[in-house]
Amino acid sequence: MSASLLRRGLELLEASGQGKAPPGLQRGREGPRAVGAARRRKRALEPARNKATVKGRVVKSAIEEYHKKKPVNHLRENLQYMLKGRFVANKAITEQILAQNRGRKSKDQPPKKAVKKKPEGTVFTEEDFRKFEREYFGRP
Repeated sequence: MSASLLRRGLELLEASGQGKAPPGLQRGREGPRAVGAARRRKRALEPARNKATVKGRVVKSAIEEYHKKKPVNHLRENLQYMLKGRFVANKAITEQILAQNRGRKSKDQPPKKAVKKKPEGTVFTEEDFRKFEREYFGRP
């Protein structure tokens, strides 16, 4: 750093309300120690800035960030939207869509509905039984 630049910097410091510079710094030719001292004084006058932040970046509140990223439950609004509609899909179409979206694994398949057996009625009538009784046992 040249002596002229140092003098200019000191003049700026003096103009900013410092008053008159100390006599040891007016010369600026005492060697590298005087330059280092001037730098240290200049740095002490500047307001300390937060070195952890990037220039122009605002420090955000952690609570605000948490609330921003917190999952929102849309169940109530979705139910209102679904119940508002009057159109109801055909049952066969609904079953077809569900079947297409179902996986191939056995755990994804719905349980098989057991077919109800009809109570078996007799093929023979009462009259056939009487006729058989007469023929087999020989009773009238």
